[in-house]
Amino acid sequence: MDDEISGIHDVKLYTYKELRVATEDFSPANKIGEGGFGSVYKGRLKDGKIAAIKVLSPESRQGVKEFLTEIEVISRIEHENLVELYGCCVEGNNRILVYNYLENNSLAQTLLGGSQRYSNIQFSWRTRYNICVGVARGLAFLHEEVRPHIVHRDIKASNILLGKDLSPKIADFGLAKLIPSNMTHVSTRVAGTIGYLAPEYAIRGQLTRKADIYSFGVLLVEIVSGRCNTNTRLPIGEKYLLERTWDLYERRELVGLIDTALDGEFDVEEACRFLKVGLLCTQDSPKLRPSMSTVVKMLTGEVEVDNWEITKPGLITDFMDLKVKGPPKTTKPQAMDVTSSYNLPSSSDQLDTTTLYSESSVGATFTSTYNQSIETREFSP
Repeated sequence: MDDEISGIHDVKLYTYKELRVATEDFSPANKIGEGGFGSVYKGRLKDGKIAAIKVLSPESRQGVKEFLTEIEVISRIEHENLVELYGCCVEGNNRILVYNYLENNSLAQTLLGGSQRYSNIQFSWRTRYNICVGVARGLAFLHEEVRPHIVHRDIKASNILLGKDLSPKIADFGLAKLIPSNMTHVSTRVAGTIGYLAPEYAIRGQLTRKADIYSFGVLLVEIVSGRCNTNTRLPIGEKYLLERTWDLYERRELVGLIDTALDGEFDVEEACRFLKVGLLCTQDSPKLRPSMSTVVKMLTGEVEVDNWEITKPGLITDFMDLKVKGPPKTTKPQAMDVTSSYNLPSSSDQLDTTTLYSESSVGATFTSTYNQSIETREFSP
């Protein structure tokens, strides 16, 4: 790993001692996030900068590869809607990433999680508009302007961090894949989060940028509606947000999905347009989903959404056999594990997000976050 780190340029190397000092010996009081790959701490660096210090657990089975991927991907790109990597630490078993600190945590914690700590944040329609467009621009940059193209693979509410002015930053590039421009797809193990996972990718393992576009579509509908993509406490027909959105779209009642917390203070036409874009991005056929640059133009009104035909979204509702709503397609996941998260589990994650890997092994392990605890079950295919 040291050899690979040395081959990556423009990455500042911190000593373990200076990061320990920055976090007051990794004090629990400074912990701002936790996930399957370790913990995140707020710290003050020697130069006075406040940083988010992501400490990977030495026991993490997937950690080294994702650690190197995250450094390789994020160290060579820069965009206003992507987190900024300050540097890393590699000493003994210690693997630590140092990012710019973002004051308002993630969308999962704030808008969808209802965290008391962030209850004073006002997500006006203009704020939501800016978040949606910002994330779309960040993804368009990764998909179309960077060479080779980058697919994030884990776009979700907990990986969208918010700065002081609530400007969005895409975070956690541990699962990112590079796709050369001369290739249509990359065949890889399935990794992502149930609820945001594109059906065709989960079933065939063929990764394209359309998988990110699907995830963004789910996120877009979550932001407009103010609710997470799955809530098993709701009545049948309302549990799955995409299913509910499609139903209201067919009935020409999309306005009924817009977050009531907005108290009617929003542009109805604009909000419904955003929901339609969300449906376009999550169509069952990946070929029908627009590119991210087109999505940006749709959100800003430069491209007319109503000129596009919208077909039924693909939806995975059962992670055990990956049944897809619509055409009967089934497969069985073969191995699952949990990925890292910048943030503490929010109520939205507890209800709806299960992060998985699918690899070539016989048994299956499902790891879910629920009520702030980790529960692991073993299954046989």
